Amino acid sequence: MDNNDILIRLRYALDLKNTEMVEIFNLGGVDVTKEDVLKILTRTPDEEDEDAVHADEHISCSNNMLDSFLNGFITFKRGEQDPKPGQAPPAPVQSNQNMYNVLLKKVKIALSLTSEEMLEVFDDGGIRVSKAELGALLRKKGHKNYKPCKENFARKFLRGLTVQYRG
Repeated sequence: MDNNDILIRLRYALDLKNTEMVEIFNLGGVDVTKEDVLKILTRTPDEEDEDAVHADEHISCSNNMLDSFLNGFITFKRGEQDPKPGQAPPAPVQSNQNMYNVLLKKVKIALSLTSEEMLEVFDDGGIRVSKAELGALLRKKGHKNYKPCKENFARKFLRGLTVQYRG
């Protein structure tokens, strides 16, 4: 599952409109148009897939672009937050970083989900996650209890969001 798939699934789960997607990208510091959003929300071209769009009709979503979208999503849902004095800005996402952990953390913040609500989302997605596992997934990389989030967890989380927000 690449970053474009994450955006497609997140958009569907939370029933976001194209104009809202443009606004969220802009809040995150990425200037896109409605046409660009439509190109981002297309399936990634694959040489074997005849139904996939052509490369010129597709915009690949980088880790930085997805991170900016998620930051904009937090601002969209919770409002602009003034930086605290002496607080350093968040470090930029690395190009090879696993974005699944970032997705879990930032969606949790944006939707103001508690740990119990996160566990319910995973349960609705069809996977049992313990509190300890969830805590490990939400830890900062480099922490001794950090656990990288696998694709299956991210898929189940997005499926659980779909069940909770779309019924």
